[in-house]
Order: sequence, then structure tokens, then C-alpha cells
Amino acid sequence: MKRIILIVALTLLMSLGIAQPLTRAYVQRDTCELYLDVYKPSNGNGYTVIFVFGGGFIMGARDAKDYLPYYQKLNEQGYTVVAIDYRLGLKGVDTRGAKIVNALDHAIQLATEDLLAATRYLIEHAAELNIDPQKIILSGSSAGAITVLQADYELCNRTPLAAILPSDFHYAGVISFAGAIYSHNGAPKYKEQPAPTFIMHGKEDNLVTYKSIRFGKLGFFGAKPLIKSFQKHDYPYMAYRYEGLGHEVAGLMLHNSDITDWFIQQYVVNKQHKQIDADILDKNVKHWYWGKIKASKIYGKKDKNKE
Repeated sequence: MKRIILIVALTLLMSLGIAQPLTRAYVQRDTCELYLDVYKPSNGNGYTVIFVFGGGFIMGARDAKDYLPYYQKLNEQGYTVVAIDYRLGLKGVDTRGAKIVNALDHAIQLATEDLLAATRYLIEHAAELNIDPQKIILSGSSAGAITVLQADYELCNRTPLAAILPSDFHYAGVISFAGAIYSHNGAPKYKEQPAPTFIMHGKEDNLVTYKSIRFGKLGFFGAKPLIKSFQKHDYPYMAYRYEGLGHEVAGLMLHNSDITDWFIQQYVVNKQHKQIDADILDKNVKHWYWGKIKASKIYGKKDKNKE
């Protein structure tokens, strides 16, 4: 059976024009071993994109077939792609009412810890994998976008969570498809300049807030307050604020691959210090079920498997 599954998977990869990835275990956790897949381009440009999948911290997989065309496109553009596992901290967790606050905080911390561990693995095995640690870019969708933004936030504030990385390490760039940052101290502040960041978010997103949700000093801060902070402190960023869209933006990786490549070339490769902020009305983006769904529909019930 395993052989059949492997053959099917390889056939799918070949049909999509993607080379078979190099798979490595990058960290051992109490409950599982976490893996990463390295997709190498035929003609690399020296930059590596770590991709973190979405799924509300409940579901998702690094090798889900919907992501493979995005990996292929990045390879075609010359980027090495590293798709990672991370622990799903909300899977099977009671998130009714106020319980969601602590549960979400814990889930984000787990995912961020795993992303930072994957980054450390790449740094430690850079020569073997032919990866330049100074050219690592983060990209994530939905829960993955939260994770990549959170990782750079933790790193720039040199929190204990980020202590596993070298003191002089910085990400080269961050690309967020509908993400946010969870803060314990009010609106997010950076002690060090964050990586050049491309923020894409639907203004009507009810799943990962475009604005902010606060619980005293605790808060969940989406694109609008993050962009305000970047503007105030003159941090390099690019923002696409989508009119009329909700969480659909979490799925625009392939759709926005050309502008994403442009962002990397301008902000990361050429190191141009820009602030570009655009309101986007894209009639080519199709509405889908998750686009308008509210968080309460997903997190408002106790998992029946836990009863």
C-alpha cells in the first residue's frame, strides 16, 4: 500500500513538473517528528522561500496538492522552496467562548517555535543543502501567514522563543497572505527593523482580522494596524488591501506570483527602501466558502472527539 501511495505521489509531482523533494526530519517534538521538503530549482537565484501552510491551526499539510503549483512557480522563478510541518495547536482543542484566547495564543507559539526550529536546521545544514542563510524569505497562508509574521516579530524583539537562532540572523523578507500578529503588550512594536514585508489582506476578512481584536494588553493585530506601525517607523513594506474580499486572499499565492517576485527583486535583492500601499479591486479573484466565514463557525464549538 505504501508503495502504491508513493507511486501516485510521484506521478502527481511529475505531472505538475515538480522535481521530487528532498525530505528531512528537522526537529523531534514530544508527540511527533516534524519534517520539511526541499524543492530545488533547475536554475537557482540563491534565495530560499520557507512556506508555511494554512488551515486554522487545525488542519493542513506541507505537501497538500493545492500548494504544489505555487512551489513549481517559485522554482521556475529560481527560488529554492522549503515546505515545513508544524504542530497544529488547535486540533482537538476546546475553543468555546473565552477559551479561544489562550488556545490561539498557545497554537501560534507552537507553530512559531517550529518555524524557528526549521530555520535553525537550514542554517546548520546550509552547506549541505546549498542554502544561503542570509537569503531566507518567509511566506505563509492564513495560519501560516500568522506564523511567518509572528516569527519575524519574535526575532526582531529577540524574545526567548527566537533565542535558538544566531544573534545576528535576520530573515531577508516576509510575504503574508492574510496574516496577523498576536501580541501580549498591546500594538506590536519592533526593537529591530523587521524584514521587508509584503502584506496582502482582504478588508472583509472575518477569519483572520484585517483590523485588530484586543483583550486588555493581549491583542490580535491584522494588516491595518501592522501597516500603520510600518508607516510610523519607516519600515520597508508593500501592502495590497483587497476591496470586497475576505479570507480568499489566503489562497492567492499562485495568482500573485508575479507581483511577489517583483517585491522580492525590488525589496530583498535590490534592497530598495520603499513603502507601497495599494487598495486592490481584483475582479478575477473568485469568492469561496472560506472567504466570508466567521471564526466562530470554526472555533465556536467543542470538538466532539474530546467529549
